[in-house]
Amino acid sequence: MASTRLRALGLYVHYQELVGTWTRRLSNRHEAEDLSQEAMLRVLEARVTPEQPRAYLHQTARNIAIDTFRKRDGHEHLPLDSIESIHAPSGNPEADLHAVQVVAGLERALAELPLKCRQVFIWQRLDGCSQQEIAERLNISKNMVEKYMIRAMRHLRDQLGQLSPH
Repeated sequence: MASTRLRALGLYVHYQELVGTWTRRLSNRHEAEDLSQEAMLRVLEARVTPEQPRAYLHQTARNIAIDTFRKRDGHEHLPLDSIESIHAPSGNPEADLHAVQVVAGLERALAELPLKCRQVFIWQRLDGCSQQEIAERLNISKNMVEKYMIRAMRHLRDQLGQLSPH
């Protein structure tokens, strides 16, 4: 029944893509599968027919990831695509200070990247654009988009590593 409704809504075909996207973002396939299943379940429970099923499903997954991060202490691993979740005060002064430090560090690290590399990161991780969309915007190959993304992620991890709790 559920899989029939997922197919009817056009969401079933996006499940593996969602798992792959969140496996890369979270660096944990098990968490990505849980997140993807939760996103599918929420869409089914909402009983809506989204105009853009793929985008709706990815936004639902992003919202779940942000909610999950907010429920944590705020000092655990911070996925780079969840930076928007740290703008709201948490009520915990230590967590709020850490959030401010992470945002400042991210801004500095992004400013150090070449323009195209920075654009790829922002468009893919923060805006949710596909590699194909980015390649078309920048008039480069999907392979080059991937190379820019790898470069940006390495740089950000190197620069933000000292902000991780030990």
